[in-house]
Amino acid sequence: MKAKVLKSKIANRLKRKRRIRAKISGCASLPRVSVFRSNRYLSVQAIDDVTATTFAALISKAIGQGSNKAGATALGEAFASILKKANITAIVFDRNGYQYHGVIAAFGDSLRANEIKF
Repeated sequence: MKAKVLKSKIANRLKRKRRIRAKISGCASLPRVSVFRSNRYLSVQAIDDVTATTFAALISKAIGQGSNKAGATALGEAFASILKKANITAIVFDRNGYQYHGVIAAFGDSLRANEIKF
């Protein structure tokens, strides 16, 4: 991919990210779950924006998965169990500027299947 195209793709995602973050926020009872997708791994965090603390975090590398739909589903199941241990059943989902499609949707559907509401 040419450098100019890559720069504009990244810049457009960051614009979407800022627009989304202006509208959503997490708190202790309803944390924000932020997803980051790289070419190799997925990373998720449950964040309380009021006190700027992270309740839980998990990366797909830790569970031996990659950045595909199967890895996203496994990551969603593992992250849902971590959230349940912390007595969190409802979240605010932050897709971090990515489209809710493919890997991001597989992760979200896996959370919903494991009784985490958003």
